[in-house]
Amino acid sequence: MMLCRQMEVFDNANANSNQTFDTMNTSMKSWATPLATATFFILAVTGTLMFFKVEAGFIKPVHEWLSWAMTAGVALHIFANWKSFTGYFSRKPALAIIGTGLLVTLLSVFVPSGDHANPRMNMTKALASARLETVAEIAGENSAAIVEKLGSKGITVGQPSMSIREIASQNNKKDMEVLALIFDKPSKGH
Repeated sequence: MMLCRQMEVFDNANANSNQTFDTMNTSMKSWATPLATATFFILAVTGTLMFFKVEAGFIKPVHEWLSWAMTAGVALHIFANWKSFTGYFSRKPALAIIGTGLLVTLLSVFVPSGDHANPRMNMTKALASARLETVAEIAGENSAAIVEKLGSKGITVGQPSMSIREIASQNNKKDMEVLALIFDKPSKGH
């Protein structure tokens, strides 16, 4: 009789545990799936625009930062639907799709893209090591205007013959911060 009573208590505790898990699971589904869906739409649009080199507004930072929200949403969606998700591992088409996704991910991360580095990186490095006078000419401005522009942002320039890297270092800034200020153009509406 005592053993039966203990089994009944165990069964009730187990049932309560399952109820708690089911409630948590349902609650998670109610926001994880919409989060994954909403971020998918945003990333699909911003990713397509980036593919076609549309660089207006906040497209790139929104795409990059919301990818974290999508990652969280999809991870929680998988967790909330774990039983259904594991069922895919017994289906050949699903395994092929999942396997292909993993393979493409690994190849995109670990296989070199070619003999040449990204030319944008090389151009940025060249600009950072160039003299301010040269960079001003590339930006279509004179060096005095660039020195004034940088000064208005709290960046001092000893001589226009200094490199961007030297100016950045002297002002405790990164090369890219100084270059961004030099090439920053006010929008046409302003």
